[in-house]
Amino acid sequence: MTSLLSRLIRPSKATAYSIFDIELKAIERLSPSLCRYVFTGADVAQMTTLAPDQRIKLFFPTPAGAPPNLPKDGEWQQARRDLAPQHTPPMRTYTIRALRREALEVDVDFVVHGVNGPASAWATTAQVGNRLQMVAPNLAYHRDPGGYEWKPPHSAQRILLVGDETALPAIAGILEQLADHAPQREVQAFIEVPLESDCLPLRHSPATRLHWLPRDLLRCEHGQGMHHAVHELANLPGVQVAKAVELEDIDIDQRILWELASDAKGDFYAWIAGESGTVMDIRRYLIKERGLARESLTLMGYWRAGRTFD
Repeated sequence: MTSLLSRLIRPSKATAYSIFDIELKAIERLSPSLCRYVFTGADVAQMTTLAPDQRIKLFFPTPAGAPPNLPKDGEWQQARRDLAPQHTPPMRTYTIRALRREALEVDVDFVVHGVNGPASAWATTAQVGNRLQMVAPNLAYHRDPGGYEWKPPHSAQRILLVGDETALPAIAGILEQLADHAPQREVQAFIEVPLESDCLPLRHSPATRLHWLPRDLLRCEHGQGMHHAVHELANLPGVQVAKAVELEDIDIDQRILWELASDAKGDFYAWIAGESGTVMDIRRYLIKERGLARESLTLMGYWRAGRTFD
């Protein structure tokens, strides 16, 4: 009896994240620059997601052309490092757009921008039935696995969302969550996309003001729409800078810009994501020139022009 009881109360050894085998079930073209890939597989029943900006990692076919086949138990990171380059599956970070466990479906939205890497090459030629692997939160893990940054304080009644097309899946999910659970919050959302035809009919609350910033219509370079939105269009708190604010530089060519809001009790909260150089400029403006509290700002470099980070 003692042995049985000890087994029953033994802490779970489930890991926060697991590797899941998935295959492509459907492809839905959302716009000229955006495409939704619906994945399925028995493993999807064991996934979970905790926030609309939940990050996952996808493993793509190896340079030798084989589907990824990393071990689902044990140290997949070390197993991947031990592989020869031609047998190492490329890894990229994405956002879960939707998870339907009962239907064994998980949606991931891709930005389609030509063949300039293993992920875009796969997306361009993908066919139903193609097999990949995904690292995602494990349903059997009963604590918080992390991997998401949408954590607005309860006191925040004014929300600012700013991002480029890489942040669009997360912002779309955030808007839906706010519409369902906090429709009274005043939301400003600015989304920069390549083309006017990339402006999607996103579901949001009546208290949300959604602004699209298509680069073709604005005749601007990547990031300039986000920059203009924060400097000229957003209704920011009227904070005056009383003294010089110290702000350390970050070498965004060597590490990811990733600064998170704390549990501050203010009524303003900003979630900003996109190309690191653009987010770095916005960071400098909001903190040094506008004097906004860093505790109210989540600033994330989702990618860096000219660089690749796993």
